[in-house]
Formats: sequence, C-alpha cells, structure tokens
Amino acid sequence: MAYFCRFNCFVFYMSLILSCSLVISKACKTKQQIPSTLDGPFQPKTVQFDPGLRRGSDDLPPSDPRLTRKKPSKYPEQISLALSSPGSMWVSWITGDAQLGSVVTPLDPCSMSSTVLYGTDSGKYTFSINGSAFVYSQIYPFEGLLNYTSGIIHHVRLEGLLSRTKYFYRCGDASLDALSEEHTFETLPSPSPISYPDRIAVVGDLGLTYNSSSTMQHLLQNNPSLLLMVGDLSYADQYITNGTGSSCFSCAFPDAPIRETYQPHWDEWGRFLEPVTSNLPMMVIEGNHEIEPQINNVTFLSYQTRFAVPSEESGSKSSLYYSFDAGGIHFVMLGGYVDYNNTSAQYSWLKQDLAKVDRSKTPWLIAAWHPPWYNSYSSHYREVECMRLEMEDLLYAYGVDVVFSGHVHAYERMNRVYNYNLDPCGPVYITVGDGGNIEQIDVTHADDPNGCPKPTDNRPQFGNLCIFNFSSGPAKSKFCWDRQPEWSAFRDSSFGHGILEVKNSTHALWTWHRNQDVYGEESFGDAVIIVRQPESCMARDYK
Repeated sequence: MAYFCRFNCFVFYMSLILSCSLVISKACKTKQQIPSTLDGPFQPKTVQFDPGLRRGSDDLPPSDPRLTRKKPSKYPEQISLALSSPGSMWVSWITGDAQLGSVVTPLDPCSMSSTVLYGTDSGKYTFSINGSAFVYSQIYPFEGLLNYTSGIIHHVRLEGLLSRTKYFYRCGDASLDALSEEHTFETLPSPSPISYPDRIAVVGDLGLTYNSSSTMQHLLQNNPSLLLMVGDLSYADQYITNGTGSSCFSCAFPDAPIRETYQPHWDEWGRFLEPVTSNLPMMVIEGNHEIEPQINNVTFLSYQTRFAVPSEESGSKSSLYYSFDAGGIHFVMLGGYVDYNNTSAQYSWLKQDLAKVDRSKTPWLIAAWHPPWYNSYSSHYREVECMRLEMEDLLYAYGVDVVFSGHVHAYERMNRVYNYNLDPCGPVYITVGDGGNIEQIDVTHADDPNGCPKPTDNRPQFGNLCIFNFSSGPAKSKFCWDRQPEWSAFRDSSFGHGILEVKNSTHALWTWHRNQDVYGEESFGDAVIIVRQPESCMARDYK
C-alpha cells in the first residue's frame, strides 16, 4: 500500500558533397567514415563475444561507499530529476529510515515537508515551492519472508523555468534545518524556436554491478544533458528478502513462493545514481524487473512511487506509459507490461498523443519501451509479437523515427524495418539492454546452430504468446532465420551505452560505446547518422 501527503504550500552524410562546416563536429573529427541510414539497408554484421572478457560481474557490495547513507535520515538522499512539461522539472528525494522485518510500520509522509528552494544564482534562491510525499510498503503473506516499508519519498514540480538556463537548488525541510547541499541542473531547449538537447544518453538493463559502474563512468565522459533509462533498473527482484541474490533467480531459488524482491537494493541504486541524477534529468520506463508482485495482486508499486514521470502532464492516467518533449523531440514511453491491445486505455492514449504531435515544432518522434519487437538473439526472441501486432501499424502510420528498447542483454541496431520487411520509412529500432546487470551478457543468436528457441520458450511476463512462422522472404515457413536477418544491421555482445545527438530536423548522430573500449572521440562500437526523409515518408494519411 502507498501513502501520500500533498502540501499546498548534423549533417555528416552531406559532407561528401558540401563543406565540413555543415557536418556534425564529432563526425568531422573522427578518421572513421560514419555511414548514414541513406546508405542502407546495410549488410548484416555480427561482432562475436570476446572470450577474453567475463560475461558479467557481481553486484557491488552494500558496504561500497557509493551505496551507503552519508547523512542522518532527516537529510535528503537519492536526489533525482525528471522532465515534466516544457518549463517544468520534477525534483525527487527520500528522507527517513526504511524498515525491513516481519512487521513494519509505515512512516507518516506528512512528518516532513517537501520543499525545493531554487534560483539562477548560487546561494540565492528566488523561488520556493512545495510538493507531495509518499510512503509505500512491499508486503508478503508468506512465513519467513521479510516485509519492507520505504522512507518518505518526496516529489516537487518546479515551474516557470527558463530554457537553457542553469539553476541552483536545495531540497528538504527547512523547518528542521534538513536541507540538502546545493545542486545544479541546466534546463533543456524549448520547442520554439526549434533546438535540441546536446546529447541524450540511452541505457537499458543497468543494475548495480561493477559493469554497471563502468557503464556510468563512460556515460558521464560523454557529458549528456538527458538520460533515457529503458527499463530494468535496479534488479532488486534478483534477491530474496534476506538480501541473498543470484544472477538466476529461478535457478537459485526454485522453491520461492513468489518472485521476491529485496527493496533495500532500490535504496542502494538510488544512492549510486544520485551524483548523476541530482544534476541530470533521468526519464524511466518500466521493465519486467519492475513488476515486483506482492499481496492483493499489487505490482509496480516501488517503480510508481519512487519515480516522478509526466504522465498527468501528457494526458496519461498511468505512470506506466507517458510522453514528453525535449526541445524538438517528442518522446513516447510505452508500457510492455500493461494492456496494449487496441481496445486498451494505453492504446487509446497513444493514438490521441500521436495525433497531437506537431512535427513543425517537434520534427523528431522517438519511442521507447522495454521488450524489443525486433531482436535476433535467442534470448527473448519474438517474445512480444502480440504487442508488435497491436501497435506497429500505429507507430508506422505516424512516422516514428527511432525506437529504443532493452530486455536483451546485448546491443543490436536494425535497418529501417516494418512488419519484418525492409522499409525506408520504417523506424530505426535499437536494442541497448547492455547496461551491466547481474544476469550477464547474451551471446547466442536465434540463427546460430541450435540457437533457435522453441516457439513456446520465450513466454512474455504479460500478455499472450503470438506464435507464427514467417509467410514470405528468406525465412518463409520458419520460426527463425538460418542466418542473421536482413533487418538486423549490426549486433555485438558487449556492455555499453548509447548517445543520440540530434543536430537539426533531419539528421542525428547515433554512437554506441562499449565498456571495454578506451573512451575518446574515435572510440565507439557502432555509429550511424540517422536521416529523416519527411518529404517522402511523411505524406501518409495519419488518421
């Protein structure tokens, strides 16, 4: 149960013809020639897993200084930012002591105020605004399982912010002399006049391992202005309630009465990310590891309570799907573990949201959800065909440019594709489920010898299983291809993160950075210039 209290209180491809002054700076500097999607579709390429590397690593120990509380419990910790509507920003943090035991007593969310002091000068806070506080509990009706109740989770929405402006802020309860240290953030550009965030980092399936730490260190060197986290965040559900964890829950705990979670792992994850998220807005969408079932069929409670997302601002009645603008980009965040059928509330909301997008103000349309529709790895192969069959036509009709997903613990970039056919107007699908989690990297492809899973092997954790063989093309009458599919442009079994740099209304640079590579301007595992063609791909009837 959750409790709350509300207070009143680019253009590199054209350099083949034009001068370098018109190209993306990073593409100009590198010795590599970065192709554009206009050069595609590309011949499928696979980088095999390096046997000299480990497939995974352990979680950081709870004693790691990055995971431990630094100050008394009245002071804010796990501070994070999230975008709201243009000109607004969410600030979130936690105070108070969480409890773990057979019997837990929720804290009173009204016992501390939720206040943010902020302004454009260090130490001078022109504005003060109050928000809401919440507490949630994870309850299990099974003997021997420990229950959990959270600290007080605060969410405050800052409004009236100027675009591309640096703000200084402190959060907490001034009446208790319990304010945080000063933090800063810089607001993103506004949609009008059209401009774009400098760099958008994209991470999936992060977790809290040594590999996760390497991912975040590399990511910070790229100096992003926005972080997109495409599901499977802390992996608290890889643990049983006494804190014992495993890279394979079902293998290690076959007799568990329920998919347990160790909720203190969420608190450790929040502390680990605070140096990033207290200065950089992070936009999240749920993955399967956020389901976290408990009594009375309650799911996603930790996710929904801990993270402030602009669901209400975007007209959504659920934080499991929503949309937001970042300069000239409209992002649609979809839920793969909530009803997505064409009769569902999510589908109805999506249709309305897409119909309202003004491509003269936000030319780029990017979607993200956790389980990928296009995936050539054995793991999760064709797992969410039902979701694709319900929603793909709608996204194609409205000209979605790029889709980001996670779930598969590897990297894969697709050629433009629609309904398993190469299509110059289809989205560029990219899987980045390689953030570093405890479940290890995926290395087997569905087209490898003996790599094709049985049609019933990859059952979704939500929804039905839609099974069929391909009806045309090289894989006709087969469930799996016998070679890397033509729609799969590049795949690599490595941990890493991606960076998207949108430079104008038609060109964006996508680079993917592997953890094992030395960071630098010329060091990336994959790169492509994504080119929109609105004159040929936007002339469809979107009604």
